[in-house]
Amino acid sequence: MSTDIKPLIQMKNIEKHFGRVIALAGVSVDIFPGECHCLLGDNGAGKSTFIKTMSGVHKPTHGEILFDGVPMQFADPRDAITAGIATVHQHLAMIPLMSVSRNFFMGNEPQKSFGPFKVFDHAHANEVTMTEMRKMGINLRGPDQAVGTLSGGERQTVAIARAVHFGAKVLILDEPTSALGVRQTANVLATIDKVRKQGVAVVFITHNVRHAMAVGDRFTVLNRGKTLGTATRGEVSPEELQDLMAGGQELATLEGSLGGTV
Repeated sequence: MSTDIKPLIQMKNIEKHFGRVIALAGVSVDIFPGECHCLLGDNGAGKSTFIKTMSGVHKPTHGEILFDGVPMQFADPRDAITAGIATVHQHLAMIPLMSVSRNFFMGNEPQKSFGPFKVFDHAHANEVTMTEMRKMGINLRGPDQAVGTLSGGERQTVAIARAVHFGAKVLILDEPTSALGVRQTANVLATIDKVRKQGVAVVFITHNVRHAMAVGDRFTVLNRGKTLGTATRGEVSPEELQDLMAGGQELATLEGSLGGTV
């Protein structure tokens, strides 16, 4: 990244303990505006704990988190959302039988007044939903189309577009492509690229190296609660990333101690 661009989020020596279990053991990562920062690691590597700490679900046991250069003290995830840190989870909080526009504005319903009464402003919600989805490359049949009729990739795109529309500066995507086919994955990766180009910082959590390499600017590998470092696009090959994720260093050490019999 350019030296004159300051990080949006700085996580400095973050530790998170659950009793005697150390889920994060001194993780330091910077997240810059307009970058797609891929966080890779196998199950149990600490990815979930890391993003929950970043988004206000967990408070770090040790270490410091700075947001826009200011120490971050979020009481809960709502504080983080208000500040501009949004998380799109693998299992989307959407109501399948409800329309796309209703899902898009869930919790942020636009209203219009009829005398003393306030009602949901359908026209405004429909117009914004169609516009925002078109920006992301999704052409809906109409804003009243039920979310349940969309593909998995399209539903992910609705959730991403919704977060960006409501002011996300940092968008955390938790395994957004893990349950998708090739075509739907390509659509979601294209959406991530569009969001990044709008200046939003994207934290893309995945265990799929190919998906990370398709859109990532920088790559951080977590292994057993520790970071194995951050590499910039062009500095690391897919094979090297895969090797780091799989604990290749440990395997090489084991091979050496066993005389290359592994």
